[in-house]
Amino acid sequence: MSRSPGRKQENHKISRELFVLTYGALVAQLCKDYEKDEDVNACLDRMGYSIGIRLIDDFLARTAVKKCRSYSETADVIAQIAFKMYLGVTPSVSCSSATRNEFSLILDKNPLVDFVEELPAERASLCYCNILCGVIRGALEMVHLAAEVSFLQDRLKGDAVTEIGITFLRKPEDRKHRRN
Repeated sequence: MSRSPGRKQENHKISRELFVLTYGALVAQLCKDYEKDEDVNACLDRMGYSIGIRLIDDFLARTAVKKCRSYSETADVIAQIAFKMYLGVTPSVSCSSATRNEFSLILDKNPLVDFVEELPAERASLCYCNILCGVIRGALEMVHLAAEVSFLQDRLKGDAVTEIGITFLRKPEDRKHRRN
């Protein structure tokens, strides 16, 4: 079908509930496809990474975020802008190292688990929301920030909060570009 020339393309927003249910179905299918939780976790991380390397373009186009000057500023942008924009939640940020390259994003509410009560006993090592780690890692890599991202705590595993750890792997370099 063709679109009429004067008609603007409409942006359709998916409902949060539909997204969460679809994500749950995806994880359930991966659990059927893979016997080991580690394989499911790796698959979710790869999917998230692919999403992250594409999502960063949308994020930068839709926000007026300037280049971050520190890892602390980067962690704040992820929590206060990106999580709010894409998931509707704002995690708190805490720095967990003297070198200021390790941060935790602490989510009081994780929207991806709205309809999940607990993990089955046979899936105790499943990291249900591991896609988030991949998304963060992929997006950071696209802005030239290598990082390790992993779940440190998970409410689905009985922890008090959901905590995502981000460790930036390189020291920030202050290179001054000179024009010839």
